[in-house]
Amino acid sequence: MEPASAGPAHLRPVIAGLGMTDLGKVYGRGTTWFAAEAVRRAAADAGLGLSDIDGLLVSSGVTRGPGLSLQRALDLRDLRLLSEMNSFGSTAGAMVQYAAMAVRAGMADVVACVFADAPLREGRSTGAAYGGAPAKGWVGLLGAGGAGGATTMYAMAARRHMMTYGTTSEQLGHVAVAQRAWAAMNPLAQMRTPISLEDHQSSRWVAEPFHLLDCCLVSNGGIAVIVTSAGRAASLARPPVHVLGWGQAHPGRFLRRDEDFGLASGAARSGPAALAMAGVSLDDIDVFELYDCYTYTVMITLEDYGLCGKGEGGALVSSGLLGPEGKLKVNTGGGQLSSYYMWGMTPLSEAVIQARGEAGERQVDRHELVLVSGNGGVLDHHSTLILGGTSR
Repeated sequence: MEPASAGPAHLRPVIAGLGMTDLGKVYGRGTTWFAAEAVRRAAADAGLGLSDIDGLLVSSGVTRGPGLSLQRALDLRDLRLLSEMNSFGSTAGAMVQYAAMAVRAGMADVVACVFADAPLREGRSTGAAYGGAPAKGWVGLLGAGGAGGATTMYAMAARRHMMTYGTTSEQLGHVAVAQRAWAAMNPLAQMRTPISLEDHQSSRWVAEPFHLLDCCLVSNGGIAVIVTSAGRAASLARPPVHVLGWGQAHPGRFLRRDEDFGLASGAARSGPAALAMAGVSLDDIDVFELYDCYTYTVMITLEDYGLCGKGEGGALVSSGLLGPEGKLKVNTGGGQLSSYYMWGMTPLSEAVIQARGEAGERQVDRHELVLVSGNGGVLDHHSTLILGGTSR
């Protein structure tokens, strides 16, 4: 794979703007409003006008957003690149990848990548946000057995890991506790009250082996980033975050749960590809921003990136290496478990904040290289980005 640093230096891709709406239990706004406002804030953050944007990539959550009509909502004219994308939680990384390639190829100069969702409704339970009408007719063996959504499928994946390697619920609980400690320092986080391992273990069951505190939040809001060239960014308002490498992996095993279901994810392929493209090794990475729809997802992603051996993830996450006092800087904003759930834009936004050195109380000392991980489906899609505070 050709390095992102290949070609003229002025065409190397960077993230030059970040726009975030209010996130969490924010009512009275729809997905189109959140998406449009996030793009406006990202452009303003970069010191650009909306008229400077000539590329737009749109991703919407379960409530389905404006799609291509976001162009009209923003009154964007003469776009050179426009697409609606969806590979679930890996979409944010994929959008940045395609925007980076478009900038390098001269297809577009300034590309806005945006995700927005608004599943929460005032007066309706959080749990109902992703619920729908009961399925009619034949639902298959999985549905008949009660495996009707992401939580139950991930619960089966986690159980497989436990049965194979002896991973425990207590080990997964350490992920939740560590990330809540990070969230306590994040003013944007929905959940900032510290929790203990006992709190995790006593939280109600959702789908065994997952307790409530093993599961991510549900949030309304929107996040956008502006991808442009290093040359264009040199005169803009914010310090550029360089897009140094990327990779994707789509195993293609949906509903074909074979011998490695629950034991492997696409990180094992997308990670090495992104690192090789950036010309760095895993040891060079300072910060890891990982997709954490469940505590289990953090553990298996750390395994598959090679931070420990296969089956050793439980021991790693319970070793004290995570959290603000640990040596391994993972999900420094609290992640989707405690901060906000914006699909792959959650780890991406925190990565940009850390790479810029703008995280305040939770800012890590070393933040030159940040790995961003996205996961979609039930371990069906994966994206990896390597971001840098400077070009390499």
